[in-house]
Amino acid sequence: MQLSLAGRQRDDILPELVALLHVGDDPAATLLKALHRRESLGSTGVGRGIAIPHCRSPVVDQLRLAYGRQCEGVDYQAIDGKPVHHFFLIVAPPVEASNLYLPVLGRIAQFAKELDVPERLLALGSPAEFFSLLEEKGV
Repeated sequence: MQLSLAGRQRDDILPELVALLHVGDDPAATLLKALHRRESLGSTGVGRGIAIPHCRSPVVDQLRLAYGRQCEGVDYQAIDGKPVHHFFLIVAPPVEASNLYLPVLGRIAQFAKELDVPERLLALGSPAEFFSLLEEKGV
C-alpha cells in the first residue's frame, strides 16, 4: 500500500504498484509485461478516478493486492476520460485452488462504484484508515 505514488504518467504507475509486491527484479519485469499486455486490450481505468490493473502470472503463488494513490491524477485512458487517482493492483497465479481472482476483482469494482469512495480514498491519512474503509464497505 502506498498513499502517495510519485508517477505522473501511466507508464510510471504500474512499476510503482508492482514494486509494492516485493517480488524481485526479474519477476517484476515479467509482471509488468503481463500488465501492459492486459492494458493493451483496454484500459483498466473503470472511471470515477479509479483503475484496477490486474493479471494472472506464474510470478506469484497466491493472490496479491496493492493499492496506490496519486492525488494529482494520471491520464490512464479511463472509460470516463477523467484522470485516475486510485490504483488497485490485483495479481493472481495462473491456477489457484481458492479461485479468488474474479471475486476479488468484482468486489473492488463494486467498491469503486459506491458514491463516497473516491472522495474518501483521497482523504485517507494512513494505511489504518484505508483498511477501516475496506472493512466498513465489506471488501
